[in-house]
Amino acid sequence: MKKGLLYALGVIIADQISKAAVLYYFSNGGQNIRVTPFFNIVLAWNKGVSFSMFHSDHALAPWILTLVALLICGVVVHWMTMERDEKTRNCFGLILGGALGNVIDRVIHGAVVDFLDFHAGVHHWPAFNVADSAICIGAFFILFWNIFILRPDAPAASSGEEAEK
Repeated sequence: MKKGLLYALGVIIADQISKAAVLYYFSNGGQNIRVTPFFNIVLAWNKGVSFSMFHSDHALAPWILTLVALLICGVVVHWMTMERDEKTRNCFGLILGGALGNVIDRVIHGAVVDFLDFHAGVHHWPAFNVADSAICIGAFFILFWNIFILRPDAPAASSGEEAEK
């Protein structure tokens, strides 16, 4: 579990440093940066949940979302402690770090700082950040690893069966 917590800490640090750099740049008069024809660095404030869904300007919204995120973090920590597979625990660490990175933003700013803007022409994917990326990567690999690699449906060989072979 320690390694999974280190993954979480690494995500929090990378997330907060990247957000601080973006906020510094834009607070000093910076403009959107076109990195490639399909990717920009922007400043977007997410007052909703993932990809700005359920956006609300209600004064209690950031605190309600923070409470829900902290409850989810508690569930993720519980799953980490119960999980026997180290790779899956590390993926839970990515999810935990991402969730806590966004919680920090809600507590400090009342919204999450998003800045990665991918698009095709005028069609933009909702802006996101390092924390969001870690959550998606962790969730993807938990599913991938557990569905295609660990194969929970495969019969487990007992030690007695192995001795007979």
